[in-house]
Amino acid sequence: MSIDTIVYDKNSNVTGIALIDEGKVSDVEIIKGNQAICGNVYLGKITKKVALAHDKEGFFVNIGENAEAFLNEDEYGMTESHLVEGQTVVVQVAQERHAEKSAKLVRSIQFVGKYLVYCPYRMNVEVSYKIDDKMKASELLDAVRENVTGQEGWVIRTAAGKVDTALVIEEMKKLREIFESIRVKARNEQAPCLLYVKPDAILEYISYYLNKGTLKKVVTNSRNLADEFAEAGIEFEIVASPFEEYGVDEAIGEALEKTVNLKSGGRLTIEETKACVAIDVDSGHDAGGGSLNRINEEAALEIVRQIRLRNLSGKIVVDFAGHSDFRFIKPLLDILEQGMRIDMAKSKVIGLSRGGLVEIVRVRKRPSLMELMTDECPTCQGCGRVEKGA
Repeated sequence: MSIDTIVYDKNSNVTGIALIDEGKVSDVEIIKGNQAICGNVYLGKITKKVALAHDKEGFFVNIGENAEAFLNEDEYGMTESHLVEGQTVVVQVAQERHAEKSAKLVRSIQFVGKYLVYCPYRMNVEVSYKIDDKMKASELLDAVRENVTGQEGWVIRTAAGKVDTALVIEEMKKLREIFESIRVKARNEQAPCLLYVKPDAILEYISYYLNKGTLKKVVTNSRNLADEFAEAGIEFEIVASPFEEYGVDEAIGEALEKTVNLKSGGRLTIEETKACVAIDVDSGHDAGGGSLNRINEEAALEIVRQIRLRNLSGKIVVDFAGHSDFRFIKPLLDILEQGMRIDMAKSKVIGLSRGGLVEIVRVRKRPSLMELMTDECPTCQGCGRVEKGA
């Protein structure tokens, strides 16, 4: 799977980003104007302390816009603080609101650049193992360490391996300036308030897939974007309604359905629950006349696409059609693992459970497409069933 086209549809209230692989929409991100985006930094006020398991404590924090988020006191590198109700605290959104669960916050904030991740409250320097040129990786590591000032941590990203080291050092200065501006603003503002807005996600998407070497085209209604990436060697197409013209709206509508039909005649049934996401593979009528192996292989490829398209996360369990012996499931695990490698969200194919289900774990950063686009029915509370007649 390789992303060759990005569709970016921006208006005053909602921003939409869609990734397209050979004409098929494989990933959609919808960002609403009042959403507490993962990466935003707030000056919040602690409203309530709650007791957690193992004698730990947590806090609900008012971050403004009628939103409260949750902060766990037990956090790496930040355990020396003693927080109390009414106290103001600088926090960053680590995970967006999910169903009835509040957004999750951290005090150990970090800033993601093109080449570096800046971690002001850590003290180590790390380099991505994905940089193939080990001499370059060593050079970057030495250069960053030489430019560390005081207590701070850095992660050197994969993209840094393809640029001049001077650009990486320049980004160190810019990320420090962002952090310093936040500190100044926090001293002069009253909680709750927004201190820092994460850069538009489209910039990260374009940089990520440029680095992968697959991106060829960006379709957008924003002319400013084309100017920023003028030297990137990709085509920019300006259209009035990108999502409509490239079939993204239609793909979103299909992604809100429970059932996905496969070309082989089989189908997927996808159920999002509060505990996990359950995916069932049904051989159907096998209209294509093929074997269960072929149906399952097609299903595995489509499951990868649906996970990203619907932004399914947390625990995901898959019940493939037919036998659940490992010898039959192993090729399917390989397809899933290979397909998830290009995913920007961290994910892992755990394997086959003793009950015959394939288990996948995907880090939850933002709500699923279903959560963003729909509300649970207040009458049936999501059951959606009708009583049988006498």
